[in-house]
Amino acid sequence: MISDEELDRYRLEGTRVRVVRDADPANDVRGFVMAWDDKTVLIRKMNRKVIKLDRNYIYQPYNEERKLPE
Repeated sequence: MISDEELDRYRLEGTRVRVVRDADPANDVRGFVMAWDDKTVLIRKMNRKVIKLDRNYIYQPYNEERKLPE
């Protein structure tokens, strides 16, 4: 699970993130961290739609190489 400090850093720096949900790269969500609570993270996608995702997914900066879920 991603830490509050890491989410806060992504939000404050305006870092575009990639959310890896499974092994298929087509299912990744790309966008900006907007808010979070104990179980979910709110991501604003590039088309300005907002999506709520589980905190147990892999969150990483978009410009880094994609990590595979375990």
